[in-house]
Amino acid sequence: MPEGAPTPTDAETGADARADSQSAADSQSGGPRPDGGARGNRNMDRWLGDGGMPLLASLGATLDAYGVDGESLGWVDGTFVPEPLGCNPHGAVQAGVHAVLFDACMNFAIHAALPRGDRARGTLELKTETMRPALAGERYTLRGEVTRLARQVAFADAVMRDGEGRVVSRATGTFLLDRANR
Repeated sequence: MPEGAPTPTDAETGADARADSQSAADSQSGGPRPDGGARGNRNMDRWLGDGGMPLLASLGATLDAYGVDGESLGWVDGTFVPEPLGCNPHGAVQAGVHAVLFDACMNFAIHAALPRGDRARGTLELKTETMRPALAGERYTLRGEVTRLARQVAFADAVMRDGEGRVVSRATGTFLLDRANR
């Protein structure tokens, strides 16, 4: 989910829609949330695909599934088949594209974990490491995970793997949170 993107409100979804959307989210994320939905109980299905950022689709990335683990930490899985738009003349994905994808994955994972009304306000720090080239037309998997949620910041990791499961690139990030007054 892009930074600053609106999230669905109760008025937009309605109580009955929330119950239906929870079962839809459960099927997208591989089952019911372990915490009973007390945290991360927002339906983000509308953000699957390009994450609300047409740039992701243009680069060849989609966000396919999300959820919350047993520690109420969010995650997102995606796929990436690089388009020439994000590659150098030799067909290798530019490092900045890795950073864009990882920033989007980590933001989405954070939003999956946050209670309704809270959001990630901005990226404070992002470190990306590339171990091997990602090549145009090849298929890669993406995974973003929250490692810690604090009151004002969240910490997350992201990784891109090739078809053999080898790490192609990875990132860590720190994100400023905007918490609703409770």
